[in-house]
Amino acid sequence: MAAPAHQDSWISSFLAAQAADLGAARNTQLAYGRDLQDFSEWLSKRGSSFMLAGRDQVESYLVFCDAQGLSKATRARRLSAIRQLYRFAHEEGWRDDNPAVRIKGPGASQRLPGTLSLPEVERLLEAARITGRSPSERLRNCALVELLYATGMRVSELVGLPIAAVRGDPKMILVKGKGDKERMVPLSTPARAAVRAWLTERDAQDEAARKLGKPASKQLFPGPGVDGHLTRQHFYLLIKDIAAQGGVDPSTVTPHTLRHAFATHLLAGGADLRVIQTLLGHADVATTEIYTHVLDEDLRRLVLTHHPLATLGKSEA
Repeated sequence: MAAPAHQDSWISSFLAAQAADLGAARNTQLAYGRDLQDFSEWLSKRGSSFMLAGRDQVESYLVFCDAQGLSKATRARRLSAIRQLYRFAHEEGWRDDNPAVRIKGPGASQRLPGTLSLPEVERLLEAARITGRSPSERLRNCALVELLYATGMRVSELVGLPIAAVRGDPKMILVKGKGDKERMVPLSTPARAAVRAWLTERDAQDEAARKLGKPASKQLFPGPGVDGHLTRQHFYLLIKDIAAQGGVDPSTVTPHTLRHAFATHLLAGGADLRVIQTLLGHADVATTEIYTHVLDEDLRRLVLTHHPLATLGKSEA
């Protein structure tokens, strides 16, 4: 996919994806927007751009920010914004690399991705079966959440699945990711059952549409939007409703946290990091390695709260 010609289009596309995929708060979006606009202007004054900038220019910009007297927290946030912009650009196929991925931040701790426990995921899956205004919506919602947790797909990949991808009750499906890169992901038994039930309903909908002279949708999850499928924004709001129905704090649940849960639970179960990298569609294993930190933090917390010597040490301190 060709990169946008204008810097502002890079920023607006990135912020739109952040809002849809991660549920980024408005204040966070505004801060990232200001940070990236500042970096854009700095690059322009030096005859460069988001497309042309390399690691050396990103590092030079951070030195410039330090010279301006900006705090560590602000510089860390700016680096985070730049790193995430380039990660998005890489996944979209705009650039072949992420020039900011290995740059060390100014003393800021790395933020671990939010995830969900297995019991929380189980409550979400159960809630999806009963959330919806009609039997058809409930079947759809069940298929959506089962597929997302079973595969770790990005929300854009999930809502954009063509109906042909699941014909024939496959054990694996082909997913077209960002940058039009394709990968195979396996389906769990519950996910296959949920998809079969939804597919039966979808076929009935298509038959009813044909009788009215309307074309059948090629999308697994049709919607009224321009692309003909359920939008990322719609699903983001839907997963919040499902979380509330299941007694899981909606503020902790986004489509992306289910993707994180998929990866973290696989890693905890002994899956190889390279396998998880392939399933998630990460170009660089360094991106996948963040899940080892999530697991390490969970294990550390487990030891500190349950090990008898840790408890004794705390009381004696």
